[in-house]
Amino acid sequence: MPTAELIRDALATVIDPEIRRPITEIGMVRSVDVDGETAIIGIDLTTQGCPMKERITTDVEAAARRVEGVGNVRIELGVMSEEQRLGLRSKLRGGKPDPVIPFTQPGNLTRIYAIASGKGGVGKSTVTANLAASMAADGLKVGVLDADIFGFSIPGMLGVTGQPTRIDDMLLPPIAHEVKAVSIGMFVPEGQPVVWRGPMLHRAIEQFLADVFWGDLDVLLLDLPPGTGDVAITVAQLLPHAEIVVVTTPQSAAAGVAERAGAIATQTSQNVVGVVENMSWLEQPGGERLHLFGEGGGRQVADRLGATLGTDVPLLGQIPLDIIAREAGDAGTPVVLSHPDSPAAAELRRIARTLGTRQRGLAGRSLGVTPVGR
Repeated sequence: MPTAELIRDALATVIDPEIRRPITEIGMVRSVDVDGETAIIGIDLTTQGCPMKERITTDVEAAARRVEGVGNVRIELGVMSEEQRLGLRSKLRGGKPDPVIPFTQPGNLTRIYAIASGKGGVGKSTVTANLAASMAADGLKVGVLDADIFGFSIPGMLGVTGQPTRIDDMLLPPIAHEVKAVSIGMFVPEGQPVVWRGPMLHRAIEQFLADVFWGDLDVLLLDLPPGTGDVAITVAQLLPHAEIVVVTTPQSAAAGVAERAGAIATQTSQNVVGVVENMSWLEQPGGERLHLFGEGGGRQVADRLGATLGTDVPLLGQIPLDIIAREAGDAGTPVVLSHPDSPAAAELRRIARTLGTRQRGLAGRSLGVTPVGR
């Protein structure tokens, strides 16, 4: 005959689709009883309107039925009490009851890349979405913070719909293509502009970092707005060890503006990882390359930034123009997933693997050294 203990062991394999932890670990399993061949399972959802209720119910039933001797499963749904939610928030925050930015805590190993550009229209968001999807496909735990408050586009490019789930003052980010994503676009009605001054922008980015449960990420990507304004300064203040990836096009005029986006590192003491050149050429049916926007912009930015910063700034890659990449972004499935063998996807995946395998720097990390007196 099945036992409650065996059924609990089976339920430990059920992972909450938003929090990404076993439901037994986060206190969702209220009770387990056995009546002959019937397993009676009490589940407390995190919120009354939990969007994942049906999936959790299905997964719980499937796990219980795998226990030998279980012929029927009855699931009794409930909702966590205020005390339970408080305990859950504290657990997810590492024992801290109040919001903190996890990426600045001692021992955090998340690599943080701020994807920047000097001007709009260079494909920065497309690069961000595809890098994220590619890294996630390679098995990394990836998050994207859409920091382009006025020109947000990450939800559409990743195919994210709906708002994050709220557990009181904590937000659980939606997950698309195994990428956790948060954007102001998830909170404003379609077509409504965001009209905010600098302090409100700072507060929004701070809340996205501290109030969102990001979990144990390998990589966090920030899609910055063009230029070197309030958001770029806020990111440098809140995430001082974030590294900059500059996106430009081959056009000389665009390259000159992009150089300024990377040169902000001279004032913020951040590291510039490298330069990505987008829309590098259009490949013709005969194999020739048509350079619609000129040549050499990416190399120019990399060389000049290297001279300005006194360090090597590599050209990480050159992404060709590809109509498939545009169509994939409009459809909400990044081209690295929908057409992984296309020229643009191949280059984006190569860049993603370069960034995904880099080691996190020592800035902000404890070295395990204790000073001693004489």
